[in-house]
Amino acid sequence: MTRDSGSVKSPGPDEVLGPEGMEKFCEDIGVEPENIIMLVIAWKLEAPNMGFFTKEEWLKGMTLLQCDCIERLQGKLDYLHNHLNDTIIFKNIYRYAFDFARDKDQRSLDMDTAKSMLALLLGRTWPLFPVFNQFLEQSKYKVMNKDQWFNVLEFSRTVSTDLSNYDEDGAWPVLLDEFVEWQKARLAAL
Repeated sequence: MTRDSGSVKSPGPDEVLGPEGMEKFCEDIGVEPENIIMLVIAWKLEAPNMGFFTKEEWLKGMTLLQCDCIERLQGKLDYLHNHLNDTIIFKNIYRYAFDFARDKDQRSLDMDTAKSMLALLLGRTWPLFPVFNQFLEQSKYKVMNKDQWFNVLEFSRTVSTDLSNYDEDGAWPVLLDEFVEWQKARLAAL
């Protein structure tokens, strides 16, 4: 995509839009690379790797979005952002983010990546996120597996901020049991 012609250009002759091209793409559409909308675009394009779009993904995704120029894509940004407000679509984007962000030779997300993605996805909407992030900072966990990842979203949606409805006998991963214990101990100490 170039600003000069205004058209949505597919990746170049190497068939892949990489990190430098992604930066230029973000600049062209007026969005910071760390903006959650970039994750939504990647989800729409069904891109399996963070920081890269193949020509096939690009063409398929831009056709699906009916975008053939910068202005059309910019006009779709609000539409794409509204996906985050739909609980079912958001859940799909959240689940997609796990595989999108992990190293392909790993089954889990390294904790720094997990924390960054959780901040992007839940940081603005989950009141307990800052406390959960603080827990992760001091925890023994070095990675987050897919089950833990999926359950963090469910926990964020169903457990009240005072943790009063947390079922200790529920099927939560140990990570979340430990978070609840940690948070209750912190609150008791206040």
